Amino acid sequence: MVAWISKGFWERVARVILRNRILILLIITGFTVFLAMQWQNMRFTYTEANLLPDHHPVNLEYNEFLETFGEEGNLIVLAVKDSSIFTPENFKQWNRLSKQLNAFPEVDLVMSTENLKELVKNDEKQQFELAPVIKHPLESTEAIDSLKQHLFNELPFYEGLLFNKETQTIRSAVYIDKEIVNTEVRKDFVFNDLIPLIEKFEKNTGIKVHASGMPYVRTLSAQSIIDEIGGFILAALGVTSLIFFFFFRSLRATFISMVVVIVGVMWAFGTLGLLHYEITVLTALIPPLIIVIGIPNCIFLINKYQQEIQKHGNQAKSLQRVISKIGNATLMTNATTAIGFASFIITESTLLKEFGIVASLNIMAIFILSILIIPIIYSFMPIPKNRHLKHLNKRWVGGFVNWLVYTVKHRRIAIAITSILLLILGIIGVYQIKISGSLIEDMPKNAEFFRDIRFFEKEFDGIMPLEIMIDTKRKNGVMRSATLRGINELDEVITDIEGLSKPISIVNLVKYSKQAYYNGNPNYYQLPTSQESHFIMSYARKSAGNANLLSSFVDSTGQIARVTTFMKDMGTDNMEYALDRVQTSIKKLFPEDRYDVTITGKALVFMKGTKYLVNNLISSLGLAIFLIALFMAYMFRSVRMILISLVPNIFPQLITAGVMGCLGIPIKPSTILVFSIAFGISVDDTIHFLAKYRQELVSNGWKIRKSVYAALRESGISMFYTSIVLLFGFSVFTTSSFGGTVALGGLVSTTLFFAMMANLILLPSLLLSLEKSIANRKILKKPNFDVLTEDDEAE
Repeated sequence: MVAWISKGFWERVARVILRNRILILLIITGFTVFLAMQWQNMRFTYTEANLLPDHHPVNLEYNEFLETFGEEGNLIVLAVKDSSIFTPENFKQWNRLSKQLNAFPEVDLVMSTENLKELVKNDEKQQFELAPVIKHPLESTEAIDSLKQHLFNELPFYEGLLFNKETQTIRSAVYIDKEIVNTEVRKDFVFNDLIPLIEKFEKNTGIKVHASGMPYVRTLSAQSIIDEIGGFILAALGVTSLIFFFFFRSLRATFISMVVVIVGVMWAFGTLGLLHYEITVLTALIPPLIIVIGIPNCIFLINKYQQEIQKHGNQAKSLQRVISKIGNATLMTNATTAIGFASFIITESTLLKEFGIVASLNIMAIFILSILIIPIIYSFMPIPKNRHLKHLNKRWVGGFVNWLVYTVKHRRIAIAITSILLLILGIIGVYQIKISGSLIEDMPKNAEFFRDIRFFEKEFDGIMPLEIMIDTKRKNGVMRSATLRGINELDEVITDIEGLSKPISIVNLVKYSKQAYYNGNPNYYQLPTSQESHFIMSYARKSAGNANLLSSFVDSTGQIARVTTFMKDMGTDNMEYALDRVQTSIKKLFPEDRYDVTITGKALVFMKGTKYLVNNLISSLGLAIFLIALFMAYMFRSVRMILISLVPNIFPQLITAGVMGCLGIPIKPSTILVFSIAFGISVDDTIHFLAKYRQELVSNGWKIRKSVYAALRESGISMFYTSIVLLFGFSVFTTSSFGGTVALGGLVSTTLFFAMMANLILLPSLLLSLEKSIANRKILKKPNFDVLTEDDEAE
């Protein structure tokens, strides 16, 4: 009954489509125009990817920090490492650059040699004052040398912040307005104001300026994503159209398929705008994905049309059969692919949820476009000529199929041994996989801003902020001697940890106050004794502007202290080791009954998010396998066939995981997507083969061997065509400058290659090897619906 409804349904669909061609084209055009109008709502992301749900404890702690101290990632740093900077003219140009930046409304503060101030004691008023370091124009080399001596040897407060004493690298700290740091204004400032000023300075002096800091890095990284979208789309169109033309040798067929996928890309962008989703490193992949996934639909439909024309030459009948015979199979394969992407929706990560929603919706949309546009456009065209049908009789195609049949028939032991060896190697590799939670690992390695990140890691121990918030649980508790001593010991522990920079905290200011009290003698840059604290603090309390200094280190009540350090990109294992050491020291120095201490910051949030993501995506992959298994159960109504069908799809996943382990490719947000995506796509070939296999069983009186060989001959070519298109289509992502996108493209292509071989060789071999076990009509019952109709020769 269900099978009859399915068959009748697609016949009715075919009649509706072919009788309402103009109306359907107008509807598609109208909807495309509507979605094109939504492009104006597309937004590019201006923040790091947040992989954690909003209610996660790590996110809550980070948000609490932001409420207390404001946005932490608002620092852009500029540095020069060149002895010629210390000449009068070049030093003047450097100070002018800082002054020009400070004049922009997007900048809160620039801390540099141009406006550097030192803390001095005013005995008359019994208070500290901030006096400019540069009191007179620096007109001579001697004056600059004197400043260098004073800066490098007598102002330890600024060491690690504005200079590296050992290498004599100097830098300026540009603090962006916290209100605009996560908006488009930041992008305009970086590209229209900051970079032109830097380039002008470099041209005038011949000195290289290194620029970094999270706002700067995020801006250039986001621009790289934007720049790559167009390249990906063109590359995907180019690669898939060339392969398509190679298979079909028809400009007409290639043109029609390009129309389908281009409209699909327009719908994908429109969906992003309609839902007001940001374009991230993941959602930027959806348009080229739609091209890669849409082309196989075109292959199946156009191949079927040409086969029908070759068979009887009746165009109307051929178009009707394209829809009624292939519609169900194409729907099922697109549905399983969409399930693979939709599995991301169950994760609580907004980034992945949005990716899953848009991808799965547009995969089904590209199916609808294919089933509508291809028959309608062909209906307005003349019948294909014989030269357009030559590809159906290619000798190399027959030779390839004969090789498959020969291998399955005579090399089953070799297939089994090879599969077991690959499986063992895969399992060994799986145990070597590591997890990476680095914020910058996937960034373009050849980009200038990435090289600058490495420069700042070498000179100043990193740019990724790590924040420690110490709540003393009492008003003005931060300035108690016990708290200051604890923070000082914690600072020393952090300084000793490889990969963490010298921290900045209230302790630095208190030490600087003691130095100022003793007339700027750097030997007194240390915490005051209990006796000294009384009169030094009396000076500090009277000091104008002291509140502004304190606000960077202590909250307005004096209850919560902030300790800031910066991290190198040192790998997840080293990061966890460093955090464990910090956490151990915190527990020792700040008893839980008197202090609440929180470690947070963007780098930590991202690392925790990656681990959370791995756990959730294992669940989502499990869900995808379960849903597709249910689908197979509904389709074939056989437990054994479910297990057999899952083998050629789980097997490539293990091989790919093993490859990742052996090659040292870590699990990270980009690579973890590989498994759900590849599983959803590769299962399509399994469905096509098993559907054809069951059909052949019925036709051949349940003779297993004959049916397997017949199914392989009939479906092998289309499976090969679509797999090659997908394999090369995903390979375009390897042209990306982002390491994660390269890994995604390479690994999905690898998985699809092994999946193709598994479906074309391993699956038929399994069916033959288990011949006695499944040589029973009860094992393959009448399906709940026909993926292929009885007289279908679609493949």
